[in-house]
Amino acid sequence: MRSEPQTGASFPLKLAAGVGIAFLHLPILLILVYAFTTEEKSFQWPPPGLTLKWFAVAWNRPDVWDALWLSVKVASISTIIALVLGTLAAAAVSQTRFFGREAISLLVILPIALPGIITGIALRSAFSLADIPYSMWTIILGHGTFCVVVVYNNAVARFRRTSGSLIEASMDLGADGFQTFRHIILPNIATALLAGGMLAFALSFDEVIVTTFTGGQQSTLPIWMLQELIRPRQRPVTNVVAVIVVLVTFLPILAAFYLTRDTDEVAGSGK
Repeated sequence: MRSEPQTGASFPLKLAAGVGIAFLHLPILLILVYAFTTEEKSFQWPPPGLTLKWFAVAWNRPDVWDALWLSVKVASISTIIALVLGTLAAAAVSQTRFFGREAISLLVILPIALPGIITGIALRSAFSLADIPYSMWTIILGHGTFCVVVVYNNAVARFRRTSGSLIEASMDLGADGFQTFRHIILPNIATALLAGGMLAFALSFDEVIVTTFTGGQQSTLPIWMLQELIRPRQRPVTNVVAVIVVLVTFLPILAAFYLTRDTDEVAGSGK
């Protein structure tokens, strides 16, 4: 006699899941609370009082705005580069067959598998050998190494789920390569590219290790936060900025999740 499958999780499993979620998210909630504390020099629990003044202080500090603007520029340009290169690489790997295709795919994915410190040291050595001065563009080159991988993974998965008969039919009906890309390929991979771009932006925005080796005297927002934690001027301001970073990175990741959760059925698949 076959037993019926269980439809709900047991209480111990639910409890374990709740403990794991609390372990991951309680530190973030503490950062949020300390952004409103009245205590400037140290952290006390419970906070002696709550105030909104640190948000005004952070708003009026030019170093915060400089770091934020640099992070936004770096993340935006890195994402654009990743969208172009990642999409082209995904199209080449998924739509054509050639010798060494799997090796090339591995090489594209490798940068995100390597520890960030290895990537940072390698890039710093390359910049030094080429006598390239450190600037915003060296940071962008560093971030591009892993942003391309994020876009590539999303795009190549969508390309492989898109029916090749659609492209063949488009070409048979007289469409050129650009028309086929615009009307057939792009609509099928658009959400994958959008999700990959959002994830790439979020990863670039809060990256620390590679930026440490490629930034020189430039301070992105995460680097600014690290310096403030080492030599704090106003601790609550750091927490206010941390809350901003959480929001800026969480929203794109959440949007990317909702864009890609229902992608099992792609236009033309199975037809």
